[in-house]
Formats: sequence, C-alpha cells, structure tokens
Amino acid sequence: MRVGVVGAGIVGLAYAWAAAARGHQVTVLEKSPRASGASIRNFGMVWPIGQPCGSSYQTAMQSRQSWLSLSQAAGVWVNPCGALHLAYHDDELTVLQEFAAAAPDVGVECSMQSANQILSRSSAVNPDGLLGGLYSPTELCVNPRVASAQIAQWLSNHHKVNFQFSTPVTSVEETTLHTADRRTWEFDRVIVCGGAEAGTLFPDQMRQSGLRLCKLQMFRTEVQPNQWRLGPHIAGGLTLRHYRSFEICPTLANLKQRIASEKPELDRYGIHVMASQDDQGHVILGDSHEYDDQIDPFDKELIDELILRELRTLIRMPTWSVQARWHGVYAKHPELPIYRDEPMPGVYLRTGTGGAGMTMSFGLAEADWQAIESAPALG
Repeated sequence: MRVGVVGAGIVGLAYAWAAAARGHQVTVLEKSPRASGASIRNFGMVWPIGQPCGSSYQTAMQSRQSWLSLSQAAGVWVNPCGALHLAYHDDELTVLQEFAAAAPDVGVECSMQSANQILSRSSAVNPDGLLGGLYSPTELCVNPRVASAQIAQWLSNHHKVNFQFSTPVTSVEETTLHTADRRTWEFDRVIVCGGAEAGTLFPDQMRQSGLRLCKLQMFRTEVQPNQWRLGPHIAGGLTLRHYRSFEICPTLANLKQRIASEKPELDRYGIHVMASQDDQGHVILGDSHEYDDQIDPFDKELIDELILRELRTLIRMPTWSVQARWHGVYAKHPELPIYRDEPMPGVYLRTGTGGAGMTMSFGLAEADWQAIESAPALG
C-alpha cells in the first residue's frame, strides 16, 4: 500500500513508522527543511504520569516502550529519569497522597516519598519547606531539538521511508496530494498530521473540531557547569491543576481554589512550572498556556518572570543564565487525546495531541493504524 503522510513532526513520524513497520511504501511530505513546530519546542518529556488513568495512561506506556526501542535501534538519546512532584503546601501533599493511594487500583506506578527521600533523588530540589513528594519511575527525557531528525533519518535508512522536505502540500483531492512545486502525489491512504497548521488543508473540519490553539513560552539555561545534573524531571504543586490524571483526587479543587486566590496571575496565563535537562546539560524551563484569541506573536516578559519566580521556589541550579527563549503553538482538544476525522475517503486527519505529542504519538498511531489499514480500498 502507498501511504502518504503530511508533516514530519512527532505525530507524522509515528504514523510513518507504524505504516512502514507493516511493510507499506511510505512518503512523508514536510513543508519546512526540517521539523520546526511543536515537536522541537517542548521539554522533551515523555510523561505518562500526566495522562488520565486507564487507556490514555496505557497508550503513554506503549509510547514509552517505543522510545526505548528507538534508543536501541536509532541511537536516539533517551534518559529513563523518572519524575518528582514536589509538595511545599499541605494541600499539595494531600493531593499527592490521594493520588498515590489510588494509583495501584488504576495501574499507575508511583510512590510517596519523604522530604529526605526526595532530596536523595535530586540535589536540585530546594529543601526549604519541602514536605515530601511523589516519585514516578516511568518518565523519560529526550532531546526534542534533535530527536525528530534522528527518527526521520532512521526511518529513511532502515524502513525506506521517502522524506520530501521543503515540500508544502497545497491541496488534497481524494488520496491525491498537490504540492507547491506543482507535483502530484498518488497514494492509497493519506494521513494529515499538520499539527496546528492542519487547518490550511481542511479549514471546515478544523473549525468544527472543537480544537483550540495554545501558545506556550519556554526557555533553557546555558549548559550547567561541572556536569551538574538535574536528575528526574521536576514539577510542583501548580502542575497538579494542569494534568488531567490528578482529577481523581478529591481535594484537588481546594488546591486550585487556593492558587486562584493567592496567585491569580498564574491562572491568567496558564502557568505551571516544570524542569527537564537534555543530554548536553541545558535545563529546559517553562511554561505558560494562552489560548485562541489570547495568542499574539509577541512573547510577554512578565510570563517569563512569573515562571522563573515559581521555579526558584522548587529548584536550585549552578546557573540560571538563559541561553535561549522561544514559544510554540499547538492544537489541543479539550477531551480527546488526538482529533480524528476522515474528511474524504482514504484521507485521515490526525492532529490535536496538545502538549502530549512526545508522550502519546507512538502509542496512538500504533492503535489507530489497524483501522486505517483495514478500511476498504478505494475504487
């Protein structure tokens, strides 16, 4: 079967891999010289602990296994670092305790830790006022700036996937793609994975999809000196109100109410703070969430200041010098882990993984591909 994939970001790569592994002839068309969207503008976190318990968590764990396989097969740097959620307020500790108590019944691997146990796992954690925290061993770290290119190279070399970079798709007519260079591409199946820009090809579907656009601001430090390492990914109490996994906790509403009362500016800009560290030693810091009409092309210095303010309560580092700042925009569905549509026979629109693209894409594509593959042939 001839399979065309639009977009060489992490979602497109996941679908290309799923198809190529089944022996299909795969071509990926990417408008830019390399992946340059949300897939390279993130923490590099593979984050099962943030996914809703049940099928979403299991999909994330399947993706986790795919990343570990890529580490072996493609030489992608993958660090099985795990994650720490830190508690500096009683309500944060209570929510984490509730989550840890429920975790065995919902199949989530994690455990509560005392303050001393947390400090033994990371020298970066601020000990002042630390009450304890939650440790999850399942999280991975990758380097988002290079991972997509490495995966594309491996798919090309080992699965004969044909990558056509700098090739914008201008229109879709059944399973025929037209590109800006006036070429025509014929396929049996087309998977459109254009992220936030999928609306350029299917504007009506995107308008009706319920998807929202989200802008986030992030930055990274200079390389930390003397090979200093962060250890596990680090998140704090603010993160508990962001990820849906913690909605199972009865007292989460109390935590949200306190934060909204004490620090309404954080809710205004959707700020929760996290830190990860890449293989080169940069610490990646963020982030914020501005939606739809709030989005403009200009970043807000206030947002960066608020992120740094909150992070300094959680972690200590040898250097806080910022080397690079950026923002990303992704499409996010309020309920679904990915938005699926078939705007015409044989054409599958797959977008809207939000901030969970690195975490969910491989598992989602693998689960989805069987249905795509078994659909009746056109004509």
